[in-house]
Formats: sequence, C-alpha cells, structure tokens
Amino acid sequence: MHQTANGNFSSLRSSPLADLAARRIAIENVEPEIDGGRFAAKAVVGIPMQVSADIFSDGHEVLGAEVRHRADASEPWTVVPLVHQENDRWVAAITFLDIGTHSFTIAAWRNAFGTWQRDAAKKAAAGVLKQVDIDEGLLLAESLLSERPDAADLAARIHQGSDPSEILLGSELADLAATGGPRLDQTLHEHEISVVVDPVIAATGAWYELFPRSCGPDDQTHGTLRDVIDRLDYVRDLGFDVLYFPPIHPIGRAHRKGPNNRLTASATDPGSPYAIGSPDGGHDALHPELGTLEDFDALVEAAEARGLKIALDFAIQCSPDHPWIKDHPEWFDWRPDGTIKYAENPPKRYEDIVNVHFYGQALPDLWFALRDVVLFWIDHGVTIFRVDNPHTKPFPFWEWMIGEVKARHPEAIFLSEAFTRPKVMKRLAKLGFTQSYSYFTWRNTKSELEAYLTELTIETCRHYMRPNFFANTPDINPYYLQENGRAGFQVRFVLAATLTGNYGIYSGYEICEAAPVPGKEEYLDSEKYQLRHRDFDAPGNIKDDVRAINALRHAHPHILEPEQLSFFNAFNPHVLSYGRHDRLTGDLFLFHVNLNAREPQDFEFEVPLWEFGLDDDGAVGVEDVLHGNRFIWQGKMHRLRLDPLERPYAVWRLFSLDEVTA
Repeated sequence: MHQTANGNFSSLRSSPLADLAARRIAIENVEPEIDGGRFAAKAVVGIPMQVSADIFSDGHEVLGAEVRHRADASEPWTVVPLVHQENDRWVAAITFLDIGTHSFTIAAWRNAFGTWQRDAAKKAAAGVLKQVDIDEGLLLAESLLSERPDAADLAARIHQGSDPSEILLGSELADLAATGGPRLDQTLHEHEISVVVDPVIAATGAWYELFPRSCGPDDQTHGTLRDVIDRLDYVRDLGFDVLYFPPIHPIGRAHRKGPNNRLTASATDPGSPYAIGSPDGGHDALHPELGTLEDFDALVEAAEARGLKIALDFAIQCSPDHPWIKDHPEWFDWRPDGTIKYAENPPKRYEDIVNVHFYGQALPDLWFALRDVVLFWIDHGVTIFRVDNPHTKPFPFWEWMIGEVKARHPEAIFLSEAFTRPKVMKRLAKLGFTQSYSYFTWRNTKSELEAYLTELTIETCRHYMRPNFFANTPDINPYYLQENGRAGFQVRFVLAATLTGNYGIYSGYEICEAAPVPGKEEYLDSEKYQLRHRDFDAPGNIKDDVRAINALRHAHPHILEPEQLSFFNAFNPHVLSYGRHDRLTGDLFLFHVNLNAREPQDFEFEVPLWEFGLDDDGAVGVEDVLHGNRFIWQGKMHRLRLDPLERPYAVWRLFSLDEVTA
C-alpha cells in the first residue's frame, strides 16, 4: 500500500483531494438553469422541455450522460439519456406528467466499454486487432453484463464459438453500455434545478377581457354577473379560453372619478373599479350592483361548462373608503398632517386610490391578508389572476406570495401586468409570475417584431418568461389601431394570436373600436369610468377573423409552443413571413402578414422547402387555411399580393406531397 504525505491510501479516498480528483468530467452551461439555479425554469405538463449542457472530459474517452428528474425528493428519478449533438453539446427532451414543482439534474461518466469498442473497431478496420484487445473487451463486457440480468442470453452468446469479436463490436453491447454498466468517474451537476410545471392553459390561452358592469341592456343599466352568464356563449363562440374581468369589488365613493377621468363624479357615475373598497367590503367582496357570491359561483360554474376559465384582476390598491384603512391603519402611509397619502405618479395624483405599505408594522399581517384574498377566490373556483402593476410592489412579496399559493394550488396562474423596464419585467417572471405582459403592443415594424420575438424565443428568458400578447387593454389604445382602421385590427390580431401561445383582446376590439383621447394612447369615453353598451354585430367587425384563428389554435395546439416559431424571407419590408411547426404531424403553418394596413403589397417569398428536407426545386402540398383549397408549390420562390381591403394576411398549411398521394 502506498503511503501519502497525509496518511495511507484509504484516508486519501475520503479526502477533499479525492473528491476533487473524481470530478474529471465537466458539466457546464446547463439549460435551463436560471441565475445559477436561484430561480425555477418553467415548463408545461405533457409538453417536452429541452435540456442541454456542455459535457466533456480530459483525454479521448467515450462519455455517457443522462438527465434525472422527479417531482419529490422521496421519489425515484426518471432517467432520460442525453445525446451528443456537436461541439461537446448534449441534449435531451424530458416531459413532466404532473403540474407542480419538479427538479432535474445531470449525470455524466466515462464509458469504459464504449471507449474500448470505438478503439477496437478502428483496430479491426486496420487489421491490427489482437487477442489481448479481445481479452480486454471480454473483461469489460463481463463487468457490464454482470449488472444486467436481463441480458443473460447475450452473456451466453459471447462465449459460444471461437471468436467473440462480432458480439463485442456489435450494437447490442453498445446500447447496454450507453445506458448502464460501470460508470467511471461519474459526476453530478452541482445541484438540482427547479422547474415549475404549469397546466396547458398557462401556455396556450386566448384571453377576452370585459367589464361585467357593461353587460346590461343599455348605457344606463348596470350589468350583473347573471348578465355575464348570458354573454358566455358569445365569448366561447369566438374561440376564447379565458374570460377576464377588471376588479369586481365594491367601489369607493371618496374622490370618485367621473367620465373620461374627470375629478368630479355625479351620484350615478360608477367610478373606477380600481378604487377598491367601500363599507360594502374590500378585496374579498363583490360590488353590490354586480350581485352576490352565489351569483359569482353560478357564473364560474356556467363558464366551466362551456370550457371557459374565469380570470380576476388582483389589484393591490384601495379606495380611501376601504375597510382596511380603519381596521389596519398601520398598513398605509400617512402624511405629517395626519391625512392618508394618495397614490401618485408625479405630477399626477390619484385621489380615489391609496397604496398599502408592505413593511414596518404591515409585515407580516398585510402579506398574509393579501395571500388570503387570492386563496379566497380560488375557493370560489378562480385559479387565474391578472396582477395589476406588480412592478410597484416589493419583489420579496411576490416570491413569497406566489410560492405560498402554488404550494397549495399548483394550477394557479399569475399574469404580470408590468409595462416597465425590461430587467424588471424579467425579474418578476423569475420570481414566479406564470405569464408576462410584453412590449408587443409597441412592436409594429418587421424588424421590431423579428428582433423582439427572437429575444423571447431564443434568448435565456425563454426558459422563465412566458409572454401574453395583449393587442389592446382598457388602458392602452395603441396608435397603430387608431390610425389603420379595420385592416389594422386584423393585422395586430393575427400577430398577437399566432406569434406566441398566450394573447388577449379587450372587449370592443372585435368591432374595431378605436376612438382616442386626442394625442394619447387612451380610449375616449373610457369604460374605466362609465358603462359602455356596444353593438357587437356592427358592420365592419372582424369576428370571422377571430373565430378562424382561434379555431386554428385549438385544432393545432402544438404550433403555439415557443420553439416552433421560425422567420422566413419575404422580400418586402412591409411583409412579415413566419412559420409555426406542428411537431406531431410534421406540417408547417406559414403566415404572411402585410404590416402596412393601408396599401396593398406585392412580394416574392421563399417557400421553406428545406424544412421538409427538399432542394430548391422541390415541391410541397399547400392548403389555404382560410378558404380550404389545396394545391402544390413547386420550387422555392413564389409571388403573392396582400390587399388590406380584402384581407391583410394569409395562412397556409404546408405538408409533404405524400399526403396528397395517400
């Protein structure tokens, strides 16, 4: 036995030096791994998530690697082999079968038999394979097979006949060695990586927003939750999955705003629903004119029966009349003169709203109260929440609150309405928000859209930030919609609904409602301050477009996965050409959108024949998704014209010609 400076060999085997010496394999650049494992990645139940890493070692040994994942530390690992791609990059796809928090890690090792087999094959090809090489292979094979009782027949066949080299060099042993057998210098990634696995609706939801109070028969009659039940068939007919309401809680009287955000209101003005709280209750109560909790429960049940999920606004702000101000004054900020501090965005002041204070004497009771508000509505059947301005509330609160809720209800979904700086938006997503509002609303040109979607689908944020492309909101009446008429609404709708998995529109979009406050991205006669009665059958509506695109989304849900998006060449700066792959069928859905909603555009475009493994003179089958007719595109280059007066976009399903002849 060899002695060492620090003792004998047995002591070295358990020393820090021995631990270091055993880590001969490098595992680097693991994806998805967010900030060194500080935050969880996101995945969707039943949809494969790609895991990749750089894996390499000293020397030239053949390596093996695998991903191990599980939902609980007490469970056995589910193991998926990693496959070498190129340049020491290894990849695998893992699929989670349950929602909730999972974890994964990576193991890598030197494959002794695989190394022998590779080298022996080279020697055999050169005619220099010797008996000693075969004897070495036999020893390695026996060690490998001793751990695989399921391969007893193979072990017996090795010793049949005089030359075992055929079996030793064959694929059966190679396959066994790649997944089992002795693992020399096995190395684990430094830690387990968390993954939050969400329900499918978290990644592929079409949202429709309406104000329940505007569902009455006219502008003068306050709508009720029972009136909303009568609207459910309309929303579902358009193909939406989520029906989202702004706050439906009691509205304060103090400093109530009038129409168009006037500082004074009449006795009949409904006020802003974001001024939450009155003697009738706060965040866990309903505005009396909307109805009762029994009415709400009936609405949720009726929506579920139609395949619709109800989403509520979680707005952490209060009217000066909110019960919390009297019961918990320590939760609010007060001025030196003893008056409560109103919400401000200098020079603007919002006298009908006050903000809570998260620290000092408010911690922890306020945090518990806000969490319990969410849990209250979950108990009434709501698991989707759009969160108002989360970037103005503490990051630690969101990490704690979302974690608390999802530990009890992993199906819960939180949408971050944070139109703010990019790093703040991304931090909120890391902290646990399931979805995020985005800059899509202000990305209008071809270069802007391609750059932004590339960021969202290729860069690291794709692992944790799941965008929701709202084409408009009660707060935002985009200039593009104000200036481009019906075709502009078609353009932005198709982009929102097909460039990403989640999107939304606010009621009135489908009838091209765009009257602005002059010079502002705001709606004239905003529904935030008054009731609005609409004619949803008004001429010029785009309901047929909405139905058609939502039908496509439902029929081919896999095309909505972020990694299925590709941009292609259309040789016109006003035409966006992109495709979405259906990984199950092999089809490719090709979209052409004329971003200039005022003028026709003629353009040449490339048919992505390479996606089907075809040369430039190949041919694919084509189906016009909007009209149903089929034909063939031969060759890579074709021409098209998109006229906004007819339809500013086209949708094609490209498929192998084998389908035509089948």
